[in-house]
Amino acid sequence: MFRNWRIGSVNGALLAAYFIPVWSLVAFSIIVAPVRGLYERPSVAVALYLSDHLQMAGMDTVRAAWLLALGRLTVVAFFAIYLVLLCIPRTRKGGGSDEALGIALGIGSVISFASMVMASKVGEMAALRLHATELLLLLGAAVVVVIEKPDAAAKVAEVAAPPNLQPLGLEQAELLHNR
Repeated sequence: MFRNWRIGSVNGALLAAYFIPVWSLVAFSIIVAPVRGLYERPSVAVALYLSDHLQMAGMDTVRAAWLLALGRLTVVAFFAIYLVLLCIPRTRKGGGSDEALGIALGIGSVISFASMVMASKVGEMAALRLHATELLLLLGAAVVVVIEKPDAAAKVAEVAAPPNLQPLGLEQAELLHNR
């Protein structure tokens, strides 16, 4: 059943299994009570940075909290779209779901990196470890997605190559003067 799954697909599904519930809970706690949700553990570094370094007033802090929640919900939405596209075999084999995963990884990496920098500025070590771990998860998945080639693209490349040109092995010379 799982013979045609790529490593990037499994990796993305595991990331979605982590980020969808965790970031949804954090975002919804910010939506329900913006200031209280912002000062909880996953977002405390952002809250301290906004209040201490940027000296934001109350309503500006609420707006920044809602913007953070919107960013997190956007990442959750793209991970959910990725999981839906992953369930379609033709899309999964052709790598069609990688675009939604790439957008989720990109936006999530920006949010995690900014949160990590803010945590380092305010000296919040637990938040720094959390955001650094999330950033490494996202960047590792991005590397796998970039390096791994979908099966359909490999088959298209094989079909597009003329039959008289065979791929070069390690023992074959590439240029005529290298014999």
